[in-house]
Amino acid sequence: MFWRGVLGYLPVNVVQAVAGFGAIVVFTRMLSPSQYGDYALAFSVTSVVYTCLFVWLESAMARFYAAEDEAGRLGLYATLYRAFAAMAVALPLVAGALLLLLPISAPLKLAMGAGLVSITARSLLKMAQERRRAAGEVRGYAVFDMAQTGGGFALGAVFAILHLGGASPLLGAGVASAACLLFALPSELRPARQGRFEAERLRRYAAYGLPISLSLLMGLALATTDRFVLAAYMNEATVGAYHAGYSLSNRTLDVMFMWLGMAGGPACIAALERGGQAALERTAREQASFMVLIAFPAAAGLALVAHPLAQLMVGPALRQDAARVTPWIALSGLFYGLTAHYLNTAFTLGQRTFRQLVAIGVPAIANLGLTLLLIPRYGLDGAMWATTASYGLGAAVSILLQRGGVSLPIPWTAIARSGLATGLMALAVSRLPSGGGLGELAAKTLVGGAIYGLAALALDAGHARSYAARAMDVLRVKATARRVTA
Repeated sequence: MFWRGVLGYLPVNVVQAVAGFGAIVVFTRMLSPSQYGDYALAFSVTSVVYTCLFVWLESAMARFYAAEDEAGRLGLYATLYRAFAAMAVALPLVAGALLLLLPISAPLKLAMGAGLVSITARSLLKMAQERRRAAGEVRGYAVFDMAQTGGGFALGAVFAILHLGGASPLLGAGVASAACLLFALPSELRPARQGRFEAERLRRYAAYGLPISLSLLMGLALATTDRFVLAAYMNEATVGAYHAGYSLSNRTLDVMFMWLGMAGGPACIAALERGGQAALERTAREQASFMVLIAFPAAAGLALVAHPLAQLMVGPALRQDAARVTPWIALSGLFYGLTAHYLNTAFTLGQRTFRQLVAIGVPAIANLGLTLLLIPRYGLDGAMWATTASYGLGAAVSILLQRGGVSLPIPWTAIARSGLATGLMALAVSRLPSGGGLGELAAKTLVGGAIYGLAALALDAGHARSYAARAMDVLRVKATARRVTA
């Protein structure tokens, strides 16, 4: 199930990567630094609201769908969708009143309003997608995700051309989600209408999902507190530069980890439900080894090509500071990805989601303290130092809290071998000349990839040799099929 998901969700993450990088290229050029800062702040605010209201419903759909029998699924649908409807009605009323009262600039109000309107459509689409993912409908999930991601990026660019400022990317995502719902929603609402709302179910789902929402809220605080502190002590242009550098590295790693998490989460749930702890151990160790094999060189590579990458991807007004931020956020993204998409899965598997709240709450509180301490003294540098330290702390806390519950194996051998191969790659790349631009980026990427690949095979890091053998077998089968067809 894991490898079927890895292959099936690959196109989704290719589109997300293109749209993510495209958003940096396009919006850092089409929007002014202050407009990009408005977008960054509005994105942070709307992400918090979305997490508070809707994520627990999506989490319940993802976790309980596989365990419910057919009759139970009707109750699952009816209960979750009717709870969603109640919150979707209340959100625009409350949000509109608050925006009128907030003492912020009109462009920032517009950006926040666009984001708050869009999250209702985005969350409803996400509910339908989570049901498909839990059911193993890889293709259905992938089609809607690619349409929403690619369409949202394209529409955001159109709105930027129409001079809607920092609201443009958020409006694009909302309109694209609403269009996808025309096709995704009918099949979801039919069983919801046939089922019956059950208050006891809702309490059970809330007991499971609300700690996840709160933990993700803490995660958002961990990821966004620095922007608000930077805005308070510096200015919106500084926030824009920090967000550009943050997105450049974090988005790259996040797409990769989300790809693996899309496949890994359902595979772990199925292994535990059907084969118990022993089956979970085998599945999880394979996932973790593969994660480490590709995540270590990806994070190190981003740090090594920060300057030429920023020259190509980020607008001139923001690129110098963005390049400075990128290496630190690459390390932060590595800590976050391994924690969020592997380590913290132990808490959802064991339905001990309160521990997940603690695992994210501790570094979030630490990050608040560190940003308030470091940003006034060191500015942008203080923000990136605080972020990296906090995410590292989060990984350590997650490992400690797994004791006494469902625990996931740590592949120390894969970590050591992949780390050594990454170190050899970094040493080789650091010796290359820094000519800037596309030439430097291409040279360092090609040399780094070749060195890491050879070192990983020599060391058999993360079972690299077995993956290479599988790939060769697939190529041989395809070559044989072509010859037979010819």
